[in-house]
Amino acid sequence: MDTYETRAADAAAAKLAASVVSYALDVPAHHILDHQRGSSYAAFARHVAMYLCHVAFEFSLTRVAIAFFRDRSTVAHACHVVEDRREDPRFDQWVAGLEHALRETPARGGEPAEMAQ
Repeated sequence: MDTYETRAADAAAAKLAASVVSYALDVPAHHILDHQRGSSYAAFARHVAMYLCHVAFEFSLTRVAIAFFRDRSTVAHACHVVEDRREDPRFDQWVAGLEHALRETPARGGEPAEMAQ
């Protein structure tokens, strides 16, 4: 995959994570993906979405930063914020559920071979 394809795939993953967080927190996905900071609630939702891209999709902090149009240090801060909040068992269970949902998302690239026949 070339750089353009990688960035397009990363942007799609960021949109997927933002959509899942949007649903879970009732924050419009476009607020999560906005280039501006927005409200504190939208910023928190963005932190969760960036964290999920990092842990569920195993993206480097740099890849997450590019996908969300942020700086790498911003993504690192977001991940630290979410990790710190995971000490709360209820929050940890909630984030684990979102992480599981994203990890179980079918891989990109079409149908599984056995379904294509």
